[in-house]
Amino acid sequence: MSDTSVPKAPPVTLIIFGATGDLTRRLLTPALINMTRVGLVGSDFHVLGVSIEPGDDEMLRKHLEDFVPEKGGEGATKRGAAWKQLRSRIDYLAGDFTQDALYEELAKRIVAAPSDNVAFYLATQPSFFGAIVDKLADHGLLVEKPGAFRRVAIEKPFGTDLASAKALNKRILARASEQQFYRIDHFLGKETVQNIMTARFANMMLESIWNSNYIDHVEITAAETVGVGTRGKFYDTTGALRDMVPNHLFQLLAMVAIEPPNSFDAEAIRNEKGKVLKALRHWTPAEAAENGVRGAYTDGTLEGQKVVAYTKTPDVAANSATETFVALKFYVDSWRWAGVPFYLRTGKVMAVRDTEIVITFKEVPFAQFAHTELDRKPPPNRLVIQVQPDEGLKMEISIKQPGLAVATAPVSLDFQYASLFDIATLTGYESLLYDLFVGDQTLFQRADGIEAGWAAVQPFLDLWAKGGKPDPYKPGSMGPDSSDALLARDGHQWHALTLTDPSAKPAGSPKPKAKAAATPKKKAASPKKVKK
Repeated sequence: MSDTSVPKAPPVTLIIFGATGDLTRRLLTPALINMTRVGLVGSDFHVLGVSIEPGDDEMLRKHLEDFVPEKGGEGATKRGAAWKQLRSRIDYLAGDFTQDALYEELAKRIVAAPSDNVAFYLATQPSFFGAIVDKLADHGLLVEKPGAFRRVAIEKPFGTDLASAKALNKRILARASEQQFYRIDHFLGKETVQNIMTARFANMMLESIWNSNYIDHVEITAAETVGVGTRGKFYDTTGALRDMVPNHLFQLLAMVAIEPPNSFDAEAIRNEKGKVLKALRHWTPAEAAENGVRGAYTDGTLEGQKVVAYTKTPDVAANSATETFVALKFYVDSWRWAGVPFYLRTGKVMAVRDTEIVITFKEVPFAQFAHTELDRKPPPNRLVIQVQPDEGLKMEISIKQPGLAVATAPVSLDFQYASLFDIATLTGYESLLYDLFVGDQTLFQRADGIEAGWAAVQPFLDLWAKGGKPDPYKPGSMGPDSSDALLARDGHQWHALTLTDPSAKPAGSPKPKAKAAATPKKKAASPKKVKK
C-alpha cells in the first residue's frame, strides 16, 4: 500500500447499496481509509451510501465510525487522519431498492456529483442483485458516455446452482456489457493469492516442476473457527458448499492450475482461469458419492467456550440437512494436471482459522537411502501457500542431520509478508476497489467462469438434495472422520494445521504411516524453521 508508483484512481463516485450492512462497516470502510491514507483516492473521490434505514449523512458517518482504526501508534494516527478526510465525502440516501423513486433521486445525485464516473457496489442480499441492475438500467444509470464509466461490483454468492447462475448472468448481461460487471471474490484481493502467479512465472525452478511429472496432489483448505452465529436463516438455505466452493476455493484452484497466459492483461488471465474451471471433471452421481463428504458440527467446546450444534442454532431447522463442512476431490483434465487429485475442504468451528494451499511433490526414490541409517523415505517436499491469517509461503525440504550417520531431518524455509511489508491493516478489498475504479478486471470473475464452477459442483448438489444427513463432527476438530477417509483411499492425509484448541483431536491429521513417514526415528515430527 505504500507503493508510490501506483497512480491515483480517477475521480469517481462510489454508490454502495447496503451501506449500513456488516460488509460496508467491517471491510469496505477500512479499505477506503487505507486507500485514502496512501493517496490511491483523493479529494475527487466520493461515497454515496444507499440503504432502507431512515437517516441522514451524519447517521451513516457515525455508523461507519465503529470500524475506524483504534487510537494509538503512528499507523493508527495516520489512518485516523485519513478517516477525517474521507468522512466529509460520505453522503447517505435512504430508500427502497425496488422502488423507482430511489433511482430517480439517484439520477439527480449523480448529475450533481463532481465526476461523471460512477461505480455501483451491490453489498446487499443476493436476491436484490438482478432487481437493482434492472432498475439502474431502466433509469439510464448504466449508460456510459465518452470519458465517463458506469461499473457494477457484485458480491458473492452469484447464484445458488448452475441454473440460477445462468439466469442471473442472462438477466444482467441483457442490461449492460460484460466489461461493466465486476463479480467480486475477496480472496483474490489477498496478497498471497495474487503472488501465486508471480511465484510461478517469475521463478523458473518452480514453473519447470509445476506439472503432473513432479506434483503428487494439491490440497486447498479454508477453515473457520466461528460458527453460523446469527446468520442461521441465510446459512440454512446456503451451506458450506454453495458459500465457499464455486467462488473462493475454485478461484484458488484456478490460480494454482492456470496455464501461463500470453500476457498479464485481464482477459488473457481470465481466459486461462476459465479453461481450468471448464476442465474440472464432472462426476456422475455414483462418483459424486465417492468423492464428496459433508458434515455438520455438533454440541461441543472450542477455545474453552461452549458451542451448540448447528441444528440448535436460531433460525435453523431442527431436522436440517445443510452442511457446515464439505470436502471434495476433483481432477483438472488437462495435459499439465493429468492424474493429479485436487482436494478441497472448508468448514465452520474447526480447530484453527486457516486458509492455505499445499502443493505436495512426489516422493524421492527409495534406492538412494536403502543402505543408510535411514530406514524410511524422507517426506515429500511441500510448498505451503498461506492465504490467511498469516500470509506467506513455506517450502518444506529435507536436509542431512549433523553427525556421521546419514539421516535426514525436515526443515521449513519460511517467508511471511508481514515480516517485510506493512500489510497488517489491509482487508484485501483495497486492490479490488482500486481495480474497480481503474477498470482492471483481472481479479474478477467472468460469466463463463462462474457457470463452469457451478457446473462442477452441481453433481454434489443434486446428490445431497435427494436426502441423507451430513456426518457429525465435534467443534475444535478438522471435520468428520469421513473427510480423512476421502484422502486415505488414495494413500494421502490432510496437511496438519496448527490447532487453536490443543486438546482437540485434529481429525485432519492422523498418525503418519510408514509409507509417508516424515522424520527419522530419533527426531521430532515437527519441521524446524530456518531463521533468515
